[in-house]
Amino acid sequence: MEIDYSLYLVTDSTPAILSKNKLDDIVRAAVEGGVTVVQYRDKHSDTAALIRTAQSLRAICKQHAVPLIINDRVDVALAVDADGVHLGQTDMEIEDPIVARGILGPRKTIGVTVSSLIEAVNAVKAGADYLGIGTVYATPTKQDTKAILGPTGIRDILDGINGLGNLIPTVAIGGINAKNIQRVMFKSQARRKMLDGVAVVSAIIAADDPKAAARELRRLVNERPGFISGRPNPVKGLDDLVKRVNAVIRDLGTKTPLCHNMTNLVVQNFAANVALAIGSSPIMANNGDEAPELAALGGALVINMGSVTPESTTNYVRAAQAYNTCGRPVLFDPVGAGATKLRRETVKKLMAECYFEVIKGNESELRVLWGEVNTQQKGVEGGISTSSAIDKAALTMKLALRERNIVVLTGKNDYLSDGARTYAIKNGSEYLARITGSGCTLGTTIAACLAAHREDKLLATFSGMLMYVMASERASRREDVKGPGTFVPAFIDELANVAALAQKLDDSWLADVKAGKLGIAEPDSI
Repeated sequence: MEIDYSLYLVTDSTPAILSKNKLDDIVRAAVEGGVTVVQYRDKHSDTAALIRTAQSLRAICKQHAVPLIINDRVDVALAVDADGVHLGQTDMEIEDPIVARGILGPRKTIGVTVSSLIEAVNAVKAGADYLGIGTVYATPTKQDTKAILGPTGIRDILDGINGLGNLIPTVAIGGINAKNIQRVMFKSQARRKMLDGVAVVSAIIAADDPKAAARELRRLVNERPGFISGRPNPVKGLDDLVKRVNAVIRDLGTKTPLCHNMTNLVVQNFAANVALAIGSSPIMANNGDEAPELAALGGALVINMGSVTPESTTNYVRAAQAYNTCGRPVLFDPVGAGATKLRRETVKKLMAECYFEVIKGNESELRVLWGEVNTQQKGVEGGISTSSAIDKAALTMKLALRERNIVVLTGKNDYLSDGARTYAIKNGSEYLARITGSGCTLGTTIAACLAAHREDKLLATFSGMLMYVMASERASRREDVKGPGTFVPAFIDELANVAALAQKLDDSWLADVKAGKLGIAEPDSI
């Protein structure tokens, strides 16, 4: 049978989830709200009770032309003539889909839970009709998880089963709700295969209004995420990119978008002055509860992981998710990502729970994000790199491919990539490495450009980077600049001067740009 897996409800009969509600009423409301598949899951009731409840759910689902799948119990599925059965890896009486097929017959649907590529391949070969891939995030209903996959782990499995030439439907499960459902769908998409749907439990079962919750989740599954922007045919040539930079900077000055900075006290004043100089409107607000209102103003968010505490991490997540919901850009600067265990864990949490249009960091920080466990930073500095230019560009590109965003690697030379286009920028004053907050305020500049120009994220990022490094060179050439102390005010002046030139579409400040396009083969592992 043809099944729409887009919104797959897995029931939970535990009192803590159901409260005083009846499962029948919840399921009826859920299918009326847009649930496309229902799986009846109950690990505690006896067989007679299971059959009674399954019969009731079967009648409700049949009335709305929604398939009913029984978790684990092939005997219950037979008794109520359910549309199929879903088998786990360890907690079922019948572990082999082939055996289940022999009992249920060829017209019933058999799903299998998988948490690794090996399990997925075995399930496909055994004749599964669809796969439930998880756990995406840890949940109260699934404490015995072998591994938390995250969207990246889902994508790895999708890539692997696609290599078998099998178009088997797939749904992701585990901790999925209205705040992350679009991000899971987007970030898990492999090169030639994407999820066919998502499975939810408490997002509907525990909702005050299951029908409304189902309706909202169905809308989010079907709609293009607001945080996805960009035209189908982005600018490809380096010369064309440079020619369009002035227009982006001009838009920034015309629109004066809000630039919301969540950063440490040391940098706040510098970041505010830089934002004002380039034509943006700054606000320094570290309380995530303010983010929904600020995100609605049409600006951008910069999360600078300078000071890490449990409270700050919670605020970062709240703010990023608010901007994700509004479709506004978020730039993440994982300061000192490899310096301590706390910072590594914070990075992991933020990467799992938020979508960042741009990730900006030095080489050490980006290697931590890529997953190199032996990367250790001394404080927030990147240290001396022994990597070649190609190695750095490849790291930037493969991280951008994995995260489906823009990645900026900063250093003596800077690199940026969206996974398809990768460039190196060799401009910038040596004074930038001798002042506090230069990396943070580069993030402010890029974010402001992203807020002003939504059509091509890489062009916006490129424009912000060029504005920043070219202004730094102009400042360092001034006669009144004698060292780092006199450089900072001159640099802010030159940012304002570049902004003024861009308003006149005067591109003389771009005359000395030193940038190059890097052609790098896409890694097989991405």
